[in-house]
Formats: sequence, C-alpha cells, structure tokens
Amino acid sequence: MFGILLKKELMEIFRAYFYDAKKNKKRSKTSTILFICMYVLIMVGVLGGMFGYFACNICEPFSIVGMGWLYFLLMSMIAIALGAFGSVFNTFSCLYMSKDNDLLLSMPIPVRTIMAARMMTVYIMGLMYSAVVIIPAVVIYCVVNTPNAVVIIGGIMLTFIISMIVLILSCVLGFVVAKISTKLKNRSFITVIVSLVFITLYYVIYFRAQVIIQTLISNATVYGSKIKGEAYIVYMFGRIGEGDIKAIIGTTIVIAALFALTYYIMAKTFIGIVTSSPKTKKVVYKEKKTVKRSISQALFYKELARFTSSSAYMLNCGLGIIMLIICGGFMVVKAEQLRALLDEIATNAGSRMVIVAIVVCVIASMNDIAEPSVSLEGKSLWLSQSLPIDTWQILKAKLSVHIILTTVPSVICIICAMYVVKADIIMDILALIMVVLYIIITAMFDLIIGLKRPNLTWTNETTVIKQSFGVMIAMFGSFIYALAQGFIYINFAMNIPAWIYMVLDILFGIILAGLLGMWLKKRGTKIYRSL
Repeated sequence: MFGILLKKELMEIFRAYFYDAKKNKKRSKTSTILFICMYVLIMVGVLGGMFGYFACNICEPFSIVGMGWLYFLLMSMIAIALGAFGSVFNTFSCLYMSKDNDLLLSMPIPVRTIMAARMMTVYIMGLMYSAVVIIPAVVIYCVVNTPNAVVIIGGIMLTFIISMIVLILSCVLGFVVAKISTKLKNRSFITVIVSLVFITLYYVIYFRAQVIIQTLISNATVYGSKIKGEAYIVYMFGRIGEGDIKAIIGTTIVIAALFALTYYIMAKTFIGIVTSSPKTKKVVYKEKKTVKRSISQALFYKELARFTSSSAYMLNCGLGIIMLIICGGFMVVKAEQLRALLDEIATNAGSRMVIVAIVVCVIASMNDIAEPSVSLEGKSLWLSQSLPIDTWQILKAKLSVHIILTTVPSVICIICAMYVVKADIIMDILALIMVVLYIIITAMFDLIIGLKRPNLTWTNETTVIKQSFGVMIAMFGSFIYALAQGFIYINFAMNIPAWIYMVLDILFGIILAGLLGMWLKKRGTKIYRSL
C-alpha cells in the first residue's frame, strides 16, 4: 500500500510529464521523455552546473592545504539551505492539507502508511534540490584528489545524510505551522507569516554566508584550526566527505535518532492535525445590510478570496508582492549607495531610471497568480461555467487579481526609485507606464498558459501552484521578457535618449498586450467554456 500511495503522490507532482490535460489523454513516450529531459537539463545542467562551477573554484585550494573537510562542510551548508528552501514551502500542504484526506482516512489504510508516503514525497523533493549541490561537489573532489573506496562511500553517505537533514527541517517547519494554525482562525495567513519569517532568516543567513565563505577561503588554515578545536562536531560532519568511518557512523546514528524522534512526534499528532478544524468564534446573528456588488466586483472578490484563503497560493505565486515592497524600502534606506552604483552603470538620470524600471519588472516576474487560477477551480469549474454571464468577465476577474496585487507594490517601488534616481517627471511617468504595461502583459501570458495547460483533477493544490510545468513556463517566460528588455537596452539602445527607448518599449508593449487580449477574449473564452 505504501508503494501505491507513493506512486500516487509522485504521479500527481509530475502529472504534466505523463498526461496531456488539454487533450485529456496520456502523453506519448517521446513527449514524456522530452519533458523529462528538459526538467533534467534545468536541474542538472543549469543548477548542477552552477554549483559544480563554484565547487571547482574552491575544491583544489582547500585540498592543497589539507582542508577537504572544510570544503565539504561549506558545500553541505549550501546543499541543506537549497534543499530546505526548495521543499519547505509545500511541506505543510503536502503533509496535512491534501484534498483527498477524508477519502484516504475513510479507507482501511493505516494512518502511518499515509503519513509515511507523504513524508517520502517531501524527502524526494528535498533530495532533488540538495543533490544538485552535493553530488557535483563529491564528483569534483574525486576528480581533484585520488579517491579510494572509503572516500566514495563517504560521498554517498554525505548525500544521504544531507537529504535526511533537509527532510527533518522541512517536517519540523510543517509541523510547527500546522500546530499554530490549529489554534488560530486564519490558517493561511499564519502559514504565510511563519514562512516569510523563514524566508527572511534564510536570505539573511545566505548573504551573510557569502561573506563568511570568502573569509574562510582567504584564511582557510586559521579558521579551519578554530573550527576543529572549538566546534569538533562540525569538523566531524565535514570529515564524512573525506571518508572518515567514525564520522560517518556517529553522524548517521545522530541523524537516525533525530529522524526517529521527528517521525514519532508526527505519527502521534498527524491524525489530530489532519482532522482538526481551526478555532471559530461563536457568532450572534445581527441583521445588517449586504453590500451590493456588480458582476465584475463579485467575480473579482471571489478570485481574491481564493488567493487569500491558500497559504501555498500566496507564498508561491505572490511572493513578489512582499519582495517589491522590501525592494522599495531598501532603495530608500540605501539611497546614497544605490546612487553611487547606478552612476557607475549609467551616465545620466534617464538611463538610470530605465535600469531601475527593468529591475522592478524582474522582481514583479516572481508573481504568477493568474497561471494556476484556472486549474484551482478544480471540479467546481462547472459553477462558473453555468453562470449567466460572459466568460470574458470571468477571465478578466482572474487577470484583475494578478494585475492589481502586483501593480500596487510595483508603483510603491517605482516611487521609491524616483526618490533615488531623481530623474525628470517625464521619465518617471514613462517608467511607471512601462512597469504597469509589463505587469498587464505577463498577467495575460500567465493566464494563457493556465488555459492551455489546465489540471482540474488535482488532490493537492500544491501540484498546480508550484509543481506544474505551466507554472515553470509562466515564471521563466515573464523573467526572460524582463531580462530581454534590459539586454536590448544595454547592448543596443544605451546611446539613444532614454525616453525614446521607453516610448518604443511602451508602444511594443501596447501592441503585444492588444494581441494577447484579443486572443484571450476570442480563443481563451472558448477554451474556458470547453474545459
């Protein structure tokens, strides 16, 4: 039964690679292989290559001074951070909030089997992210040094131990969020707050770690001796990669004990959390007038309520909202330093405003609220299809949530940029139009992807919010479009007045937005009605 449940969870995550939702049939073997190859290329070729290049640069210097254990310690820290970051935000939904909870719990299946299958899914996702860091590190160490059987075993065990640490961290955060949410009324916002705290800590540690790594590389012998003497446990962890049998056995026992404790606590509380309901306050009925809304307003608030009711939706598809506000605040706080940096890149205020506007577009590309909005309708799609309203109004409501929630923080960010750059009013207005137009275009593009690649049979909303191929296309497409604007300007338009480039960019954007809008109004509405 465990194998069946695990296969179900994995098939749901990678459903887009095996099933064509548009044609409602299984993909051909050729198509499946191509999709899998593309995914492997991104994970192994891009991410793995990036961390492999970093490992190449630091492995030999550490090996020469006999600090191979410090090399493995640094790469392990990066692997754990990336693995936790890659899996931690869907742990709560994956473990506790699946749509098929009631169905599975009503079957004669042991609760521990359901929990174990979901934990294994979290483990596999964490392993995928951590392995693209630590496996290249192990391979490069073996290339630089002459490995023996013990070193190879150490590298394998280090990969396994790191993946277990990622699993424990992910499960602990998911458990903490679940326990907190059962005590409070609004689960989704509590999940978002706790996860954003984790994100903040992650990035603070990440940027701090870059400085620490540079310092360690410059003074490897000095700091290596201090770590070896004052933090022996940390030293022994690094020794795993070098094939130290005592370190391998000792660390494995400790990690196994921590995992056993984590599993025990989750097994004792799993059924209680899954079947719990958030606290509700007893409400005394009071007669009051209901606000009358137009059809467009009602549809908009319905889409907005769907977004704010799901922590996974807000975190994975609306993270750009927070990042834009943070970016705006950062611009104001670090105004002098930012001005100095921009002065080195561009010679006039107009060019600096173009660059800042493009940066805001890049951050705004983190939002892909419109893409999963169709799939999230799920089996209740027929409700909106049966309403006596124009289908275009339904699609406009989905676009409006994406556009408004992204535009408001983007405008705040641009206003902060105006304070920093101090360009003339015309450039400020053009930059504002350029960013808003970019948001409209990417919202339409995301919705088109959502209509072309819908998944209406999901049991865990994380599948369509984070793990679908459509989400990846939407995010990368928006990101590439923003980068293309910057690439064209820096390489081909730096010598012309900045306002001319902005006007040309805006005119192109208006044409593109018009074409996308016409497609959605004609072809998109037909696709939605036929789903």
